[in-house]
Amino acid sequence: MSESNWHGRKVLVTGAGGFIGSHLVERLVDEGANVRAFVRYTSRPQAGFLDSLESGAQKAIEIVRGDLRDADAVAKAARGVNTVFHLGALIGIPYSYVHPVETAETNVTGTLNVLLAARDLELERVVHTSSSEVYGTAQYAPIDEAHPLQGQSPYSATKIASDKLPRASTTRTERPSRSCGPSTRTGPGSRPGRSSRRSSRRRSPAARSSWGT
Repeated sequence: MSESNWHGRKVLVTGAGGFIGSHLVERLVDEGANVRAFVRYTSRPQAGFLDSLESGAQKAIEIVRGDLRDADAVAKAARGVNTVFHLGALIGIPYSYVHPVETAETNVTGTLNVLLAARDLELERVVHTSSSEVYGTAQYAPIDEAHPLQGQSPYSATKIASDKLPRASTTRTERPSRSCGPSTRTGPGSRPGRSSRRSSRRRSPAARSSWGT
């Protein structure tokens, strides 16, 4: 990310309180972007990993609390921004077995709400975050984008469904969208004892054709 691209730009990050989301927020602030951070509302004042950012970064961001399942809340948060980085999701695989409806509503309907807000507000772009879980147990290695999708948990099934929505939105509205698929990752703030992890990125064919890169 270069300063010429992000300096002064208005950006919304959903899932901003998560591990990856908070690092993205910090980087965007460093690049001079005006960042609005969408975090899931709870009765507690904490904002996840955003609370661990340096005080200067915390003061630079606008925190908006809400629920991705609430279309009005998402639209209100997206108003006035140029770009949406959509990282918000319920990510717990065990939790998804116990609460599959909540997981589906958050991950699928929540993604749809983001895309509809971007369409209605005529935003410049949406960057959607996928997951390596969409591939399930590897049939071969290394896994590439040609690997079959396997919904081996309610969570992975919802991510497969949500991944298809930006492609459909791009085809229908010709509005640019990108998808990236973090695999395993590590860095400041990661939980102690976890194995070394690294992030890998991918772009959907729809994203490549609509962006021309």
